[in-house]
Parts: sequence; C-alpha cells; structure tokens
Amino acid sequence: MLEGQYIGVVIPARNEEHHIQTVLETLPEFIDMAVVIDDGSTDNTNQRANSVQTSFEKIILQTNGIGVGGAIDKGHQYILKNLEHPFISVVMAGDGQMDPDNLESLLQPILVGDADFAKGNRMNNDADIQQMPKARRRASKILGWLTTLASGRKVTDPQCGYTASSSTLLQHWNWDNSWKGYGYPNYWLIHLSSEGWNVKDVPVRAVYGTEISGIKPKRFFFNVGLMMTKEHHKRCFRHLKTTPLMWLALAAYLLGYASIFLGTINPLAVLALPLFWWVAHRVDRLAMYRYDGGRTKI
Repeated sequence: MLEGQYIGVVIPARNEEHHIQTVLETLPEFIDMAVVIDDGSTDNTNQRANSVQTSFEKIILQTNGIGVGGAIDKGHQYILKNLEHPFISVVMAGDGQMDPDNLESLLQPILVGDADFAKGNRMNNDADIQQMPKARRRASKILGWLTTLASGRKVTDPQCGYTASSSTLLQHWNWDNSWKGYGYPNYWLIHLSSEGWNVKDVPVRAVYGTEISGIKPKRFFFNVGLMMTKEHHKRCFRHLKTTPLMWLALAAYLLGYASIFLGTINPLAVLALPLFWWVAHRVDRLAMYRYDGGRTKI
C-alpha cells in the first residue's frame, strides 16, 4: 500500500524465462499484488515465475496467445475483482524494459488526484533517446504523429506501455471493446482522450537489454494504422454532440476526401488535400482541448 491506496501490478509475459524472475524480484516493497499473465509461453516462463518468493500476493494466470492487450486486460480485471479499493493498477512488461525505480513517481499523479491515468514517457532525456534502437525511434515518431491525429491530443511517446490506472477508471472501462493485440497503448490513449479522462505524462527511463520484440513491423503498422483510422473517425462523429467545433473539423475532413475524388478528374485538386486536413486537425485539437478542460498533452 502507498499513501492509502493498494497497488497492483499487471505483468504480461510470453516466452520471458530470462527476465520474469528479475521483474518480480525487483518490484518495490509497497506492492500488494502482482498478476503475471503467461500468454501461451513455450519456454519456462511459468516455472520461473512460480519459483520466485515474494512479500506480496503473486498470481499467475495462463492464457493461450490472446495478445498483449488481451493479457493486460485480464490482469487489470483480476485486480479489479480481487484487490481492495481504492487501488492503482500498473502495467510492467515481463521483458524487464520498465525500471522499477520509476514506479513510485509514475503513481504520484494518481495518488495526489491530478490524474486518472499516468503514462511513462521515455522521450524527456536525450541519453535515453539515444540508447533506443534507431528503428524504434523512427517508429515511435511516426506512431506519435498518428496517435496525435487519432486522439486529438499531443502524444510524444505512444508506445511506452509503462502505465498506471486508477480503480475508478478501470471500473468504467469498456472491456468488451478493448483492443487485444499490439497497439493497445494507442487504443487506450485515443479512448481516454475521447472520454475526457485526465492523463499525465511521467518521465521514465528507457531500458534495453537482450529482450527480443515479437512485433512484425509491416503487419503491426497495417493493423494498428487501420485501427487508429477507424477510432479517429468514430471519435470525431461522437463529439459532434459535445462541441460545435467538431462540425467544422468534420467539414474540413470531408473536403479533404472530396479533393481525393476530384483528383481523378483534375490531378491539381489533390493539392488541396494537405490544407484541408491540416485545418481539420487543428480544429479537432482545439475542440478536444476545450472538451478536456484545457489539457493539451498526453
């Protein structure tokens, strides 16, 4: 327990036999419960996790390859049902990429009532950014831009899965429609923005070692890009009822699509597309800024 709130940790793990023991052994003393979700591992992840002696309650759930987002949802839901309220549920990957020394600072915005959801940001320190693999840096910039468009809020490190959620937020989350695979941080940020939850960035350290990513880049960008495109449009239509500015944004978006159609007749018409969509995005950002009470950055 920390400052009157119980603390749970969700640890998704798939084939993390080389890291899971260290992750569990280095969790801070104030942790009350850790839920490891062994999502279809074919190595000794389960045995290694079971062998660790902890001062907190340790639960190991086994799933059959439901995806990292689905595994995290399972962990959150278990904590929601089995840990006393109020609590905060933290996500820490089973590959050891999240520094446990940053955990208490990640919790602070929720503990003091300034946020419903806190998200790690690895982009605040040049040294940390430089140690990040170049391919991941490029991907993070692209995904940050796309997530900013989709959420209507400035997002600088969308793929950092080091997050903390209040029990109030988890009680209201729509688990039936939650995203199950890679791209879950982007999905959450879009919906948190759309639903008006208070989100805070917290600087965290980037940790890279011998872990191997299971992401297939082309498939990832196609699936996640398509998901963000759909969620972006759903958010815009949803907020037509909440802010008149969204009607202006929608009109600009539609003019952009019209310029694509007219480009089949006159190629010069396509030149208007960037202008229309730039206007649409700026108005969208202003609409979300007003809707969220003046909060500008995730």
